[in-house]
Amino acid sequence: METSSLRGRKIVVGVTGGIAAYKAAALVSRLTQRGADVRVIMTESAVKFVAPLTFQTLSRNPVYTDIFDERDPAVVSHIDLADHADLFIVAPATANIIAKMAHGLADDMLSTTLLATTAPILVAPAMNVHMYAHPAVQANLRLLAERGVRFVEPGTGQLACGYVGKGRLAEPETIADAAEELLAERPREAASGERPLAGRRVVVTAGGTIERIDPVRYITNDSSGKMGIAVAEAARDLGAEVTLVAARVSAPLPEGVEIVRAESAEDMLDAVMARFDAADIVVKAAAVADYRPAVRHASKMKKKADRLALELEKTPDILAEAGRRKTRQLVIGFAAETENLEANAMDKLRRKNCDLIVANDVTAPGAGFGADTNTVAVFDAGGRAAEWTALPKREIGLRLMRLAAERLAEREAAAP
Repeated sequence: METSSLRGRKIVVGVTGGIAAYKAAALVSRLTQRGADVRVIMTESAVKFVAPLTFQTLSRNPVYTDIFDERDPAVVSHIDLADHADLFIVAPATANIIAKMAHGLADDMLSTTLLATTAPILVAPAMNVHMYAHPAVQANLRLLAERGVRFVEPGTGQLACGYVGKGRLAEPETIADAAEELLAERPREAASGERPLAGRRVVVTAGGTIERIDPVRYITNDSSGKMGIAVAEAARDLGAEVTLVAARVSAPLPEGVEIVRAESAEDMLDAVMARFDAADIVVKAAAVADYRPAVRHASKMKKKADRLALELEKTPDILAEAGRRKTRQLVIGFAAETENLEANAMDKLRRKNCDLIVANDVTAPGAGFGADTNTVAVFDAGGRAAEWTALPKREIGLRLMRLAAERLAEREAAAP
């Protein structure tokens, strides 16, 4: 029975060369029955297992197998497919395609389109139990997970090769359910045409910076990076070209944005300022350490005395520097407070020359570091501009980026 969660959603399914390719036909059938518009890309090896006509019949759309088979002179097929997708599913995903994805190889229709898409990617691995457990495969899976790729874990059981173990492709119904869950997290702005940040460049910082004492010890904080990542995803979904400057985070990094890793406050300052002049919106959601060790030891400090005095010095103030340097940029800061939220937020907005400050009480239930929800108040020069209570961080990110788009448009309309 058709369900509304996938109705009208555009899904590209990549089928690779494994015996489990026959299950991909059932997956395409289920996605289509649930109302999705499904396009299929098959590798050369996949065609050895299942005929393209099978997928064409089930999806009611042409099947793509050759990157050089350009059917419409008005578009480049792999770019058109990449842009078309609300979701990209790879099932079955062999060790080979997983390695290509991890290392950015693009030598056929599927791998090239995967490299070009900004849609979320769902991967369903299927392979021999020893291949799946191989350190190289596991390293590639971890690398993709860090970039925000989602997975449907393979099942355990009798494999086509005769082994019994983990490596069997998840059932088509399970993969379809995972697709629904993933698309439920991602709003329909791109599909509905609501892209108020199209053509804009947005720089977002996320996570907790690390200030090293020696090669094995450092000062940091409890930030998970979830709020900054949610803002970056929201800006991407609303059409912006996004750079996420990420410190230490405990959440998957998003697809479809430029990721720049920064360990310390100094690293983050350099990364932000290198992109500042070209940016339209700068969002400093990272929890940057206020102090760092005055001396960073080149080798591990040995335990000697019962007490150790550590001298600290101030780190660079990234938000203040952004406020000082801004010309046309909209600068948004975050304030994690434990008391006097409004007074502290307004003071920070004025001192740092911000356009907006997003303040939250990190001691409130469901609003602190690591939580998936947040309760925030947004302040501008006139005081409290908005307040959002007990919402998923993803929803807060969307509301904030919509507000930023409105403020930017108003500013430009008022400019002489």
